[in-house]
Amino acid sequence: MEYMQFFQYNSVVILTYFFISLGVLILNTLSHNKLNRLLFSCYRSSPFNPLTYVRMFTYILGHQNWSHFIGNFLYILLIGPMIEEKYGSLPLLVMILICAFVSSAMNLIFCKKERILGASGIVFMLIVLSSFVNFEAGKIPITFILICLLYVVDEIRKGVSKKDNVSHFGHLMGALMGAIFGFYFL
Repeated sequence: MEYMQFFQYNSVVILTYFFISLGVLILNTLSHNKLNRLLFSCYRSSPFNPLTYVRMFTYILGHQNWSHFIGNFLYILLIGPMIEEKYGSLPLLVMILICAFVSSAMNLIFCKKERILGASGIVFMLIVLSSFVNFEAGKIPITFILICLLYVVDEIRKGVSKKDNVSHFGHLMGALMGAIFGFYFL
């Protein structure tokens, strides 16, 4: 165990999120995607089924495949530790849970997608939050404006023009939550 002294668990929330999601991906692969359907994707189901409410949070742990997982966690591992250092572990965890709930609730209310899963909304929340890291009082960060122009406008364009299996609405909700949290913590 001496070699463990060279490693630092430097971002508790982000690394724990990564390892739990990796475990879910492995278990889902072994179950031939049955685990995602049962616990790690959010979809319309009976309001009397307690799993309906659990899935409103746990869908951010599930991913369709390795490519989907890597696509999300490259951003999360790159941006997340900086956000966790700036805002703290507990506030970041609360932001992630609120973003998951709001995104899933809005998706259930407004979208007809069969199901959502993955951390894409969290990625967009972190991307927008990252633009507030070097904020100066009384000024709007240009990085915030550029991120909104590049990511958010592109997501709206994709959501309108593409018929794919991606929840562009979830991406937009994540970006909106990132902006709300960014201004709230100012």
